[in-house]
Amino acid sequence: MAITNTPETATIDDARLISGTLARAFDDDPMMRWFFPEDESREALLGRYFATIFTRQYVHHGVCERTGAAASFWVPPGAQDKAVPDAETIQELQNILGDRAPLFRDAVETAAKHTPREPHWYLAMIGADPAAQGQGHGAALLRSGLAKADAAGLPAYLESSKPSNLPFYEHFGFTVREELRLPGGGPVLWGMWRSPAGSR
Repeated sequence: MAITNTPETATIDDARLISGTLARAFDDDPMMRWFFPEDESREALLGRYFATIFTRQYVHHGVCERTGAAASFWVPPGAQDKAVPDAETIQELQNILGDRAPLFRDAVETAAKHTPREPHWYLAMIGADPAAQGQGHGAALLRSGLAKADAAGLPAYLESSKPSNLPFYEHFGFTVREELRLPGGGPVLWGMWRSPAGSR
């Protein structure tokens, strides 16, 4: 039986489903492989990482949606100052990242310096379980978030470290705005921008 790809609002009760889905979705992501280089521990650590940022940040200050096999975290302009980790969350992330925590901090700070200043909807995270890829889960979540941004007359912004994902985002109207290499030998991050529908 096919898993539904209709977006639903995610709640804190979905933390286990969402963290597992995103851990599998990001297993081959260049940035996540840089933060979590050990193959045998990556999925468990990614699960903890996504559970932490979902339950402590995005479910409270973002627009979180899920399907049966994918999840997305969006942050509208008015919430972007709030959807940042507090001291406890930072400590928890440091515990998960271990000796990679300084790399993570530098990467986050570098990306933040390049975040557009104009009001926009920020796509913080989107991923589909590889077992369900090609079934429209990611596309359904992307359309749902973009419809909210369009309704507000606002652009959208995301960062991707996976080159093969760029055409997918371009299909939905995103264009590469900036290409930056993360410090410490990190991967390239592409900042992508999409103007609201009706203004293109």
